[in-house]
Amino acid sequence: MNLIQIIDSLHLLTPYNGPNVEISSIENDNRQVKKGSLFICLKGYTVDGHNFAKSAVENGAVAIIAERELEEVKVPVIIVKDSFKAMSVIADTYYGQPSQKLHLIGITGTNGKTTTSHLIEKIFADQNRNTGLIGTMYTKIVEEKVENKNTTPDSLTLQKTFREMLNKNVEVAVMEVSSHALDLGRVHGTDFDVAIFTNLSQDHLDYHETMEEYKRAKSLLFSQLGNSFKINNPKYAIFNTDDITYQDYKKMTAAHIVTYGIDNDADIMATQIKMTPNGTTFDIVIQGRDYPITIQLAGKFNVYNVLASIAAALVSNIPINDIISSLEKIEGVPGRFELVKAGQDFSVVVDYAHTPEALENVLKTIKQFANKEIFTVIGCGGDRDKTKRPLMAQIACLYSTVPIFTSDNPRSEDPTSILKNMEEGVIGKTYHSIVDRKEAIKFAINHAKQGDVILIAGKGHETYQTIGGQNFDFDDRLVAKEAIEER
Repeated sequence: MNLIQIIDSLHLLTPYNGPNVEISSIENDNRQVKKGSLFICLKGYTVDGHNFAKSAVENGAVAIIAERELEEVKVPVIIVKDSFKAMSVIADTYYGQPSQKLHLIGITGTNGKTTTSHLIEKIFADQNRNTGLIGTMYTKIVEEKVENKNTTPDSLTLQKTFREMLNKNVEVAVMEVSSHALDLGRVHGTDFDVAIFTNLSQDHLDYHETMEEYKRAKSLLFSQLGNSFKINNPKYAIFNTDDITYQDYKKMTAAHIVTYGIDNDADIMATQIKMTPNGTTFDIVIQGRDYPITIQLAGKFNVYNVLASIAAALVSNIPINDIISSLEKIEGVPGRFELVKAGQDFSVVVDYAHTPEALENVLKTIKQFANKEIFTVIGCGGDRDKTKRPLMAQIACLYSTVPIFTSDNPRSEDPTSILKNMEEGVIGKTYHSIVDRKEAIKFAINHAKQGDVILIAGKGHETYQTIGGQNFDFDDRLVAKEAIEER
């Protein structure tokens, strides 16, 4: 594609009349630039891409997108008001508007995005549909998996990924859509067919600052679904009626609305819920008809995830019996209420719960089947929302008999200061503080007796721990297994 074809998509007030050149790639990192690249200058939090324009040209860039004049470069410079917005438009154009050719399902909310996305992907895969998945754990194209830096990639990476999916005959793509991505415009130009809201609770206030702003960012997924009613390609917004935010979000979209819930009236509901440590049985109620289901996932929060996935599959014309058949076969999602089994006579659960609501949900589930002690190993990430630290500690003390505070990913913060923030919320309560996460896990396992339950929360599927500026190998599941075997 040539430069003029790309620039035309920006609809500039002053048309570009410079030299036309062939573009071989689009890059926003000067280190990735090669001969024939179009380089986009982005102003980041710590680095300004405009300062690397000259380096990009030296590496082979034949044109630059920038927000100001660049006298030091001798290639065409196209000035735009917002480089991030321009990048989303350019990426969509360059890669042939790939999201319009996919059946694309987006999921937003504080908790449940990862599990719900995996459930939906499994349902479609069982229909012999080639699938793609983008989320917290990885990007998956058919069977190939690649780790992600962010839950939702930047617009350039995202559109390139969609194109790769199409090249590998993917028909259906499911992706987690973070509040950061929505606020920063990473999904601008992405044509969703189905948008799902799971729930809203405190998280990411280090970025959004207020819950109202966090709520607004999440709403963008639904307000951006479009304002037209397409007969052959309808848009659907799927909402959880048990979350009060639904009342506001339903006003923000012109899309067809489908609801799910347990406590409040909804199109798709769950009744007669019965839980065990190894699974959950309930009835799915759709328009007055009951469909029994038994899933290998524990907890009320997973019932919500299942209901959301059922809604997405139904509006995508998959028969309910096929949906149930797929869901009943799913054994679980890595790091989401994952049991560690090494021959011990007590239970060990690893879960990604890193928000107050998620931790409370997991512990409430454990309390339904725990007959003896409940150990909770929990920490809070450094350089993130400090206001939730005492809340996490309070929930651990409220629902467990042996709370153990420890490090999560301290990043640049002193781990002991993070623990002090947690301890401020439980003055007068009984708990243990063990800075070293490995030692904290070993403490729980060495003190557990037959029938006790240990929850190791916060990191879930992660296989690293970030301390200072470095990532160190660390997997809660492996550490727990080793501690059990040593005992």
